[in-house]
Amino acid sequence: MATYEVEKITANIIGELYNHGNLNKGVLASIRDSATLVGPRAQAAWPVMMMYLTPQMLSKTGQPTRAETAIYTAMRLYAIHQQSKDQLVYGSAFDSNKELKGKSLFVALAELRQDDDTRVALDRRVQQLLGTTNVNSIITGITHLVGMLKANNWAQKIDYAQLAQDFHSLQAGYDQANRVRLRWGQAYFRPVATTKSEGKKN
Repeated sequence: MATYEVEKITANIIGELYNHGNLNKGVLASIRDSATLVGPRAQAAWPVMMMYLTPQMLSKTGQPTRAETAIYTAMRLYAIHQQSKDQLVYGSAFDSNKELKGKSLFVALAELRQDDDTRVALDRRVQQLLGTTNVNSIITGITHLVGMLKANNWAQKIDYAQLAQDFHSLQAGYDQANRVRLRWGQAYFRPVATTKSEGKKN
């Protein structure tokens, strides 16, 4: 599979779901209610998702592939974050356009960590997540972290497409998963030059 193919496809799907502000609320609501691609509610997302996936990404057995799991998980996290918000909460970390630019999830969490009111709970969840090798546990942990960003009125766009690429690598084997967790840890624990209020709504 070409490098960053999962990331590009996820970005296209999120664009389709957001639809220039005319959100596909039915699909977004359905995937928020289904933690996995095989859940009955997730079927609402299949037409949008399968339109973009390449044949090589599709399951031949009914067991979701690495790509299907990664892309659906990122879609669901985006849907959770986008709920009740009109402004797009996705942006590419590599986009040169300031209006479209986003941040990787763990960079955003590092900035939220500067808030004394959230640091202890946030550190506990992140350290637990970085210490596990179970993909389903990691996905559950990241879902909680996205919920914390949303609960703190986080206004910064998050690069959910990049996160999909990370989920894909996470499933590729022990060494690949370790590299992903190290990158996440580096982003989260590295000192940041932001104020506590940055990224929050006034």
